[in-house]
Amino acid sequence: MFQVTPAAAQQIRAAAAQSDAAGLALRVAARQIADGSIEYGMGFDTTHDGDVPLELDGLTVVVAPPCQPLLEATVLDWVELEPGEFAFIFIPPASLSGDPPAQTGGACGSGGCGSCASRGSH
Repeated sequence: MFQVTPAAAQQIRAAAAQSDAAGLALRVAARQIADGSIEYGMGFDTTHDGDVPLELDGLTVVVAPPCQPLLEATVLDWVELEPGEFAFIFIPPASLSGDPPAQTGGACGSGGCGSCASRGSH
């Protein structure tokens, strides 16, 4: 199951309060691109028919069914990448198992709640 760390949840709640996103869910998406890596995105959105709703650390997170397998066991975290530079990162299961993370990259959808990056196998 997709997970959100307490640090990420706190930052998402703060971003929702600052951006008039009260009442909206956090939509998380993923897609596999041509080189085999996974591109992640997130943003505040309404829930659509067929979405898979998750209640995580006090947040409502929605995932479209086609994205669900790519997000399985992925963790969304809020980390300091460089001194003073914070970002959301998506950590896929391969990175959690001890494999060295690949370079940072990723995408955020419209209505996003800050910068995001991905860390994982390419």
